[in-house]
Amino acid sequence: MFRTLRRALCVAAALLLPLAGVQSARADVAAEAAGAGYWHTSGRQILDAAGQPVRIAGINWFGFETSNRVTHGLWTRDYKSMIDQIRSLGYNTLRMPYSDDILKPGATPEGITFDGKNTDLRGLTSLQVLDRIVAYAGQSGLKVVLDRHRPDSAGQSALWYTASVPESTWITNLKALAARYKGDPTVIGIDLHNEPHDPACWGCGDTSRDWRLAAERAGNAVLSVNPELLIMVEGVQSFNGTNIWWGGNLAGVAQYPVRLDVPNRLVYSAHDYATSVADQSWFTDPSFPPTCRTSGTSTGATSSSRTSPRCGSASSVRR
Repeated sequence: MFRTLRRALCVAAALLLPLAGVQSARADVAAEAAGAGYWHTSGRQILDAAGQPVRIAGINWFGFETSNRVTHGLWTRDYKSMIDQIRSLGYNTLRMPYSDDILKPGATPEGITFDGKNTDLRGLTSLQVLDRIVAYAGQSGLKVVLDRHRPDSAGQSALWYTASVPESTWITNLKALAARYKGDPTVIGIDLHNEPHDPACWGCGDTSRDWRLAAERAGNAVLSVNPELLIMVEGVQSFNGTNIWWGGNLAGVAQYPVRLDVPNRLVYSAHDYATSVADQSWFTDPSFPPTCRTSGTSTGATSSSRTSPRCGSASSVRR
């Protein structure tokens, strides 16, 4: 895993649970062990605490980034039964998108049914619900990646900050989450910001737009609090006149790599989409995994600054 694109494996990350707002399908991956302890990188691989290669079989569970301020589907099902199903389908990692709204004082969830289900979530704040999900995920053999999906529930932002959510809030909240789960190897990483795109740049040197520099500031701030975490950095949209998907362009890494204070913690994550969204020239490249061409929406990750990203789906009916 995390070798060249030619050897890459497609890893399903679709939210495959039969509930409102989520696609229903069957995972095409075999059950995978999550890997012991915290994870770290070594060249083009991600290794667990025992030094064994990790194959991420990941799944997005949307909701904390929306106005519900909690994972979706809890109006229909108990969160524990959903986690049980995720694990039974062969996944080993949960990617939990959130917005900074859930870190506001007193932020509470909406859309949870307590009638015979989710009874232990009654009266909790959004962060406390996240704590329960992380705890049960860990008990079930799952790892968790926290994904700062958007600054607030109003929608996705091109840059990592907005007029109402400045960079200082972004970094403060990242550090707060890193500290909250310090010592709990269930949470193995943080995706710093989802889908940076124009006018975000890579290596341009403009501190108001240069995502590479922002990722360094945020990543090092997170590691100053919790040096065990993986720092996941997505690409941008445009580099040197080449435009692709939001968050998908990592071409600038070769010239302008992200520099972190703690070694073996950086994971580049290329946001990508398959032919079900739009065709691209690289889908016909002989080295491109054929099973990834029609696997829906996808994100890939690699721990090497020069290796091609692997394909891994992240399908959902919402983004």
